[in-house]
Amino acid sequence: MNVFKSLGSGAVRALRSWKCVLIVWFVTLLIVSLFVIPVKGIMKTGFGSSTITELLRNGINIDVILDLEKYLSGIISYLASGLFLFLLIGIIVYSFFAGGLFKSVSNPAETLSVPCFFRASAKYFWYCLGLWFMISLIILISGVLIIGLPVGLISQSEKSAGNLLPIAAIVCGSLFIIWLLILLLVADYSRAWLISAEKPALFKAFGFGFSTTFSHFGPSFLMMLMIMILMVLFGWLASSIIGIWKPETGGGVFILFLVSQLLFFIKIMLKTWRYGSVTTLMEINKTLTQ
Repeated sequence: MNVFKSLGSGAVRALRSWKCVLIVWFVTLLIVSLFVIPVKGIMKTGFGSSTITELLRNGINIDVILDLEKYLSGIISYLASGLFLFLLIGIIVYSFFAGGLFKSVSNPAETLSVPCFFRASAKYFWYCLGLWFMISLIILISGVLIIGLPVGLISQSEKSAGNLLPIAAIVCGSLFIIWLLILLLVADYSRAWLISAEKPALFKAFGFGFSTTFSHFGPSFLMMLMIMILMVLFGWLASSIIGIWKPETGGGVFILFLVSQLLFFIKIMLKTWRYGSVTTLMEINKTLTQ
């Protein structure tokens, strides 16, 4: 019962936070554009108005090969450095807005103003960034222990590797996914506690996240599982729509862009729904233990 109550309350809180979600969407769009537009410029400089498929329609075209040799190294170099910078900025932006989004869903009866959203994002930035690094380190180590070590040991056994390796990979992969959901709960409970605490503390929040996750494991895990299944289904639907849509006119490309951005906005809204649901369940658990 508490699971559905938290999901319903989380949805209401997420809808009230639409302005905050819109800000996150817009900033993310700007960051992606800063990365994508230069790549398109390099490609356009290298190949001009023509396309590779047209140039190769009648066989191998030496001009294409020369253009690739001339510009491919520059493109790869830019992608390598640009991707690293993009990921770094993404981590910073994600950690920055995480505090603001959790703050926006902390009160179901009040809509957080834009200035308060940015103040909360700045206030809890270092805490959320620290939690991200701690969770990421645990994921890295547990990935090696849960997947890398067992699969590696089985693959070294010549006799059993052929039969057991696929089974081991599936079992270990499934266990790792379950562990990821648990760590996601730990991270969300930790950030929810940070927002509600009078005196935020990183390690205290981390401890609260672990203790709350395992002390209320049943409803917490069920709620997270339901949300993540819905998010995966939505991701599959969105990728299918974008994948099969082949616009042939400028207007079609523009409509596709609008649809893709709407889908991305909904994705952020679903994540905010997760934040609101975890926050609600934390409040319910706190009431039950008092």
